Amino acid sequence: MCRPFWNGWGSDAMTAYSGIAFSPLLHWGFIAGLGAALVLICALGAWRRARGTALRFVTLGLALLALANPSLVEEQREALTDVAVVVMDGSPSQAIGDRTKRAAEAEAVLRRRLGDLPNLEVRVVQAGGIGRADATEDGTRLFGALDRALGDVPRDRVAGAILVTDGQVHDVPAPEAAEQFGFPVHVLLTGDKGEIDRRLIVEKAPAYGIVGEELKLEVRVEDGGTGSRAVTLSVRVDLGPPRTIQAQTGTVVAIPFRLERAGNTVIEVEAAAGENELTLRNNRIAVSVNGVRDRLRVLLITGEPHTGERIWRNFLKADPAVDLVHFTILRPPEKQDGTPIRELSLIAFPIRELFEIKLSDFNLVIFDQYRRRGVLPNAYYENIANYVRKGGALFEAAGPAFSGPLSIYRTPLADVFPARPTGSMALAGFKPTLSELGRRHPVTADLTGAGEAAGLPSWGRWFRQVEVETTAGNVLMHGYGDQPLLLLDRVGQGRVAQFLSDHLWLWARGFEGGGPHQELLRRVAHWLMKEPELEENVLKAEVEGDQVRITRRSLEPTSGPASVTAPDGTNSETALLDAPGGRRVGTFRATEPGLHRITQGDKETTAIVGAINPLEFGDVRTTEKVLAEPVAAARGAIRWLVDGMPDLRLVPAERDPSGRGWIGLIGRENYLVTGVAQYPLLPALLLLALLLGGFVFAWRRESR
Repeated sequence: MCRPFWNGWGSDAMTAYSGIAFSPLLHWGFIAGLGAALVLICALGAWRRARGTALRFVTLGLALLALANPSLVEEQREALTDVAVVVMDGSPSQAIGDRTKRAAEAEAVLRRRLGDLPNLEVRVVQAGGIGRADATEDGTRLFGALDRALGDVPRDRVAGAILVTDGQVHDVPAPEAAEQFGFPVHVLLTGDKGEIDRRLIVEKAPAYGIVGEELKLEVRVEDGGTGSRAVTLSVRVDLGPPRTIQAQTGTVVAIPFRLERAGNTVIEVEAAAGENELTLRNNRIAVSVNGVRDRLRVLLITGEPHTGERIWRNFLKADPAVDLVHFTILRPPEKQDGTPIRELSLIAFPIRELFEIKLSDFNLVIFDQYRRRGVLPNAYYENIANYVRKGGALFEAAGPAFSGPLSIYRTPLADVFPARPTGSMALAGFKPTLSELGRRHPVTADLTGAGEAAGLPSWGRWFRQVEVETTAGNVLMHGYGDQPLLLLDRVGQGRVAQFLSDHLWLWARGFEGGGPHQELLRRVAHWLMKEPELEENVLKAEVEGDQVRITRRSLEPTSGPASVTAPDGTNSETALLDAPGGRRVGTFRATEPGLHRITQGDKETTAIVGAINPLEFGDVRTTEKVLAEPVAAARGAIRWLVDGMPDLRLVPAERDPSGRGWIGLIGRENYLVTGVAQYPLLPALLLLALLLGGFVFAWRRESR
């Protein structure tokens, strides 16, 4: 269909348009050929001055017009609104200086002026900030927000987009992609010209490291100035005391540190403030390094073969990260045959190598039903006691010998054991129960089958226990007659555990339903080796999205809220509510990404929300360089709000959409046809009469 012209009338919402349309009965090429033949025939007749040539031309021309099938068409059109999008940068860097104020004022002006433009729908969207649709992405994502805002709009209805931002955008499209937008993208910058700021940049950081080995973190200080300046760096490892390092701006400095424990360790570095800084947020960086142990070495000394010996081997050998060294004393004390002790071992017992030379290489030493046999002199027991005081771990699983004259309590180890044997044994059935403290301690809290505090556990009975007097430490489990069964203690920098029964194997055999022997041993061993998840007095934070869950665990009841310091330095409090297992729990919502410091009482921890070093604060200086190329490719313009708000105009698609003091949006003038009426201009009977009349008059003219 061809429409040479249209005339329109009606209201803005609904308009009637009329015009002439052609629906040819034959192909336009064939009609054009007939027309050319008609012209040639009539020209030949005119050259020969034949009569009726003009009448013949008119008649045949009327026939060609009939083949073109002209008609009068009337359309009812509904105007479609154009769509303009205003993207407001709500990222944390917008809070610097007067940027938030300028952005709010610009938004109000844009809403008013765009609302005054005819046939224009205005969409204002917020981008950036914790909790929004783009909060899971690092940095400022304005073009992603723009795409979402236009997801239901055809590109030929988009009048344009206006970004109100500081210019630090991290999802900038390539100029080639921006050129395909089909609408102008303008930028209004909210900051000041010529801003200066100092920032700390991570050049190289390890993701993980071996506990105890030295690692290096490489950082660089930039302040945007010329020349090199001295800067003082403050370094904290895992919330420890800060130490200072001298550095030069523009130069990479290596910071050595060690991981003291397994799990995540946070290293914080802060540069001293410079002159005329925009913010101190990017003067600080934090790096999370996962500490792993380079194989756990465990020394297990079994005093004599017994039923429960295999429980220890199965438990320790099941962990592929454990290197187990196991020795068993094969001769029981009642066997007196005069054979020298050195000749009883299947292999030589390297006591000097184990207990003097390489004792510090072991992460855990276990004495399983061990008794004094003259194998180890008191000097080696003293070595073990000193090993504990310097940070080692000792687990003593007591059997009947612990209460007798050959007890290893009668050695220098007595200074590190938390319980003293009375010399008596309890030989009766009993169910191990958790003490009140044990229900709060992470080693025994929530053990399967422990039951309620006033009731009995569901696990099976034991039938033998060493009776002791407690001299130190914490009693987590009781046995027969409420006698201490499991004790834990801290000695110097090390840790000690005592198990005062040799009937744990009954749980492993499933006697009377058995019990959680593997879980109990695992927790005790990991507590001895200082695994963070089993610390009894600790403050922890778990992050899920923008929600931070605080858990305060302690052996003694605590009170008071947790204090939270956000990355921008603001403080708030979060209430902690009592929870089972000696815990108090609270939750807060983070409003910005980065490192949050949390304190409660004398405990402190950190929570990393989003990126630990947000890309948003990598560079906070207002700039037009980042957006210059894509905005130019999209036929847009960049204006500084400090120079004043530019005027807004609607312009045709073929015009430049910006100029001195103004920015423009494209007026698309799209419409939706809601109704069509069509009337033929040459009715069939009238056309037939005209053709017959024309041929008759032409014949009569030629016959004269």
